[in-house]
Amino acid sequence: MSNHSKSHQPHVLPLGVYINVFVALLTFTAITVTVSYMDFGVFNLLVAMIIAVIKASLVAMYFMHLRYDNKLYTISFLLSIFLLGVFIILTLFDTLRRDDIYDIKSGTIKKNAAMYDNRLPVDTTGEASAGH
Repeated sequence: MSNHSKSHQPHVLPLGVYINVFVALLTFTAITVTVSYMDFGVFNLLVAMIIAVIKASLVAMYFMHLRYDNKLYTISFLLSIFLLGVFIILTLFDTLRRDDIYDIKSGTIKKNAAMYDNRLPVDTTGEASAGH
């Protein structure tokens, strides 16, 4: 253990590095706001996730000092972010396309049904009658 502590040198980053990362994060925040007003169709989520991953990576690399630590930690962090994105996208593919296979859930059952225009027969007590 003492061998590891001797090889690990503390590092102090210049203030300019932190300012540059801060400006980059502000720029990506402005890009996020700008992109939120644009319609990319089915790629809206993908664009938002790419920007979020870039911002999270900047924070982890510089503010959490992963860039200057063991490269195995950096690789495992980036791989976990990538795999999280893959799993989220696969889950969304499943949940967003479920209506395609269930025709009865994707549309109305009877287009001229009385329930769609409030034509249910009502008895004198104010309840819908079961006989009609």
